[in-house]
Amino acid sequence: MRHPAMAPHTHVVVAGNGMVGHRFVEELLQRIPDLPAAGLQVTVLGEEPRAAYDRVHLSEFFAGRSADDLSLVTPGFYERPGLTLRLGARVASIERRERTLRLADGDQLHYDQLVLATGSVPFVPPIPGRDRDHCHVYRTIEDLQAMQASGAVSSSGVVIGGGLLGLECAKALRDMGLGTHVVEFAPRLMAVQIDEAGGALLRRRIEGLGVQVHTSRQTLEITDGATARHRLVFADGTHLETDMLVFSAGIRPRDELARQCALAVGPRGGVVIDDQCRSSDPAIFAIGECAAWNEQVFGLVAPGYEMARVVAAQVAGEATAAFRGADLSTKLKLMGVDVASIGDAQGRTPGCRSIAFSDEPKQLYKRLVLSADGKTLLGAVLVGDASEYGTLLQYVLNGLALPAAPEQLILPAGDGAPVGLGVDALPDTAQICSCNNVSKGQLCGAIAEGVHELGALKACTRAGTSCGGCVPLVQQVLKAELKRQGVAVTNHVCEHFPHSRQELHHLVRVGGIRSFGELIAKHGRGHGCDICKPAVASILASCWNDFVLAPKHLPLQDTNDRFLANIQKDGTYSVVPRVPAGEITPAQLITIGQIAQRHKLYTKITGGQRIDLFGAQAHELPQIWRELVDAGFESGHAYGKALRTVKSCVGSTWCRYGVQDSVGMALRLEHRYKGLRAPHKIKFGVSGCTRECAEAQGKDVGVIATERGWNLYVCGNGGMKPRHAELLASDLDEAGLIRAIDRFLMFYIRTADRLQRTSTWRDNLEGGLDYLKAVVMQDSLGIGEELEAAMAQVIGAYACEWKVALQTPATLQQLRTFVNSEAGDANVVFVEERGQPRPATPEEKRALQAQPAAEATPV
Repeated sequence: MRHPAMAPHTHVVVAGNGMVGHRFVEELLQRIPDLPAAGLQVTVLGEEPRAAYDRVHLSEFFAGRSADDLSLVTPGFYERPGLTLRLGARVASIERRERTLRLADGDQLHYDQLVLATGSVPFVPPIPGRDRDHCHVYRTIEDLQAMQASGAVSSSGVVIGGGLLGLECAKALRDMGLGTHVVEFAPRLMAVQIDEAGGALLRRRIEGLGVQVHTSRQTLEITDGATARHRLVFADGTHLETDMLVFSAGIRPRDELARQCALAVGPRGGVVIDDQCRSSDPAIFAIGECAAWNEQVFGLVAPGYEMARVVAAQVAGEATAAFRGADLSTKLKLMGVDVASIGDAQGRTPGCRSIAFSDEPKQLYKRLVLSADGKTLLGAVLVGDASEYGTLLQYVLNGLALPAAPEQLILPAGDGAPVGLGVDALPDTAQICSCNNVSKGQLCGAIAEGVHELGALKACTRAGTSCGGCVPLVQQVLKAELKRQGVAVTNHVCEHFPHSRQELHHLVRVGGIRSFGELIAKHGRGHGCDICKPAVASILASCWNDFVLAPKHLPLQDTNDRFLANIQKDGTYSVVPRVPAGEITPAQLITIGQIAQRHKLYTKITGGQRIDLFGAQAHELPQIWRELVDAGFESGHAYGKALRTVKSCVGSTWCRYGVQDSVGMALRLEHRYKGLRAPHKIKFGVSGCTRECAEAQGKDVGVIATERGWNLYVCGNGGMKPRHAELLASDLDEAGLIRAIDRFLMFYIRTADRLQRTSTWRDNLEGGLDYLKAVVMQDSLGIGEELEAAMAQVIGAYACEWKVALQTPATLQQLRTFVNSEAGDANVVFVEERGQPRPATPEEKRALQAQPAAEATPV
């Protein structure tokens, strides 16, 4: 059915495929999934050689994230009827009367509706010498690649500009190992967002990280240096020398197309738009940083996303959609320092009053800007700790009445505890996520439809998926709404234990509890079930690493753990010996082959660089284990919720690109953590360089070599919902890497729910990656040594479970196909395929049974 708003064959052209241009297409497809049925053809023109990527997290490129990692485009997104993406396509001119575009390569396109999403360009001050070699801007991935090339042959770098982007850029230079300086024309850093006191504290924090800051400096020229490539000559007569220079002094709207075709342009640049984001030509819209609304240009992504939503609604025929401006509050972490600016942070409102709190020893600064009557919050500045950001933002956005003692909103906890803001006080129209324009009402609607987990709520509403600053408030809304709807908000393991898995782990560890019976007697009720028994078994193994088939633990195990092997669909088992890091000797290969031949087992190389032996019946397992153990193999724990594999490339041992010994590191990690039990299976990967042949960034723990050490990635996984791992720390030495992994794994084991992968656990952490970094790398909870000690205890208690089983007669007695017989199962039938045995299908079994005995040819 044709959409009523569309004329037949309406052609919408989007000039620009940045974050905002891509969001417009996403918003349009949400409203009109079938473009051809609506008579709509959409062509997207991207000037860069790659599709839309995340500029907000662009600095992570220097920490190991690739262009593909930063991509915002899911595979196949633009491969749908009615939608075309052209990359490397720059619009050269617009002919409004003919409604045509001319591209730089000479092609012409007709449009019925044109959306300008051309963004902005970095402002480079007109300083003589600005175009010298090794002088860069900080905008695109190509810019970053050029910076990397310069950084490889430089020892120092200067950023001109001390605003948001300038400080992000300074972090990038510091991450490259350069001596880093920031030069700012204004008397303080982030002069637009924070006040003088906040800027002074921010400067001290950043200088404490080794970045030198130079404020109130006007650069007159750039010349040859005496000790470095460049010399910056300042107006006060001083100078600064550097090998590399990056301009990050603000942005300017890309409005040259509007000027060329005589569209109205704002006094400070930008395509003039109305509330519907239309330009002075009704057939042309403008969104994002190239647009000027009420003489204001927005340099943040959230207003651009809102404009994209409005234009998508207009194109789809929703005439009431309108842009009403945007809140410019921001919360970010600059080189590890929390900084937030809310509303009128500078206190420019006539008659306003301020309350400020400063803690010099802890390097914290917080300021509230109140209305003249003291009843309304107008703005706030937070430096060093931005935990109150969500609460203060809601006070500003919704004009909520302040408590009688508003200073309690920012004072540390003490006799007068901080005053929180209950989410019940927020109206349904309250904007919870400004990046993606998600209201409290939208969250509540999704919860009412059955979305009861934080990760799922984020996925279906997009709340908290951009900057992440609103995630704690999203969690509060979720819990409050579930309670209001009468849904029991409980994290109990089951009816036998009124505790979460995390609480049970704590009870086991603190109480020194070593059996299920002892735990349920002290802290539970009844006899347990198939939910709590395996969960408790995992906790006991994580804490004490006792033999899982010891009599007191055997009744708790599921089928795989009970037989120390993976059950297959025909009732047989697969046996997976450990092959650490995928490294195996010829003799070991021969042994595995001989064992497989002797026991008529099907063999396959797994995705984790191990060899799987399929088709063993239960009574055959001990003999297979014995032969493997005698040859020096150990259990690979393929059956357990434990460390499975540490996949590696060949690294610097063989590869000409390798910069570190990835095989050696993988061996150390696998031998360290083998046997470690967890809420779910865990997989590692170790790559010897950023070419990433071990696919480490798709693992629960990924380690990638750098020339200065190792980058640590966590919480990735494949499976039904693949998730890319996130960078936890960079350039770690071996001791620091192992310490970080110890803490990360034990923190996950202690706090995750049963059967929760690290990726899902990460998605449900209220503080997100920043919180995880603080706990693991900065020891913010003060439990680092405790986590390391707990890991050391588990490692010290390791024993190969196959070997222990072979030495335990009671365990061997359990390993039978039939309790009262040592015979095998005659119903297990194999046939040959590609030279190996495989389970016969039911049809093949019937055919074999129907043949005379002399003619039947099962394997």
